[in-house]
Amino acid sequence: MPTENPTEHDILLRRLRALEDKDALHTLMVRGWHALDRKDWDTWIGFWTEDAVLEFGPWQEIHGRDAIRDKVSEAEAPYANMQHHILNVSFDVRGDRATGIGYMWFVAVTEPGRSSAPYAMGGPYDWEFVRTEDGWRLSRQRLGVWWTSGEDTARAFS
Repeated sequence: MPTENPTEHDILLRRLRALEDKDALHTLMVRGWHALDRKDWDTWIGFWTEDAVLEFGPWQEIHGRDAIRDKVSEAEAPYANMQHHILNVSFDVRGDRATGIGYMWFVAVTEPGRSSAPYAMGGPYDWEFVRTEDGWRLSRQRLGVWWTSGEDTARAFS
């Protein structure tokens, strides 16, 4: 509970906590999405809460960590290599809850080394996070698709 007349020390501690929280959220997303690119589904989904919700343009809303892992791993399985770029990220921390925004630039390759164009898509991210005993976890992700490039030959995102 904040004091009525916070000292400079109190103010500095709050600012430090906010910076540490934002760094922890950024680290969570980078580590999670690197795991996603490696198809390390267990590590990736471990960054989500049990009751998480995924909202993704072409799909219905998906509820629960297991359902999210199953849907995403099935969709991305046909791709030999993937890169999930998270761009222009910003986080807002309010106690044990946080929100974030950013952009996705996803690139998928079905045949590595082939000169054909990869499939790519991009759009806005909107995240909600909860602080847990194990650190920050993603509780909701909204992802829109604003553009695509190349052909989704695997039809994974239809």
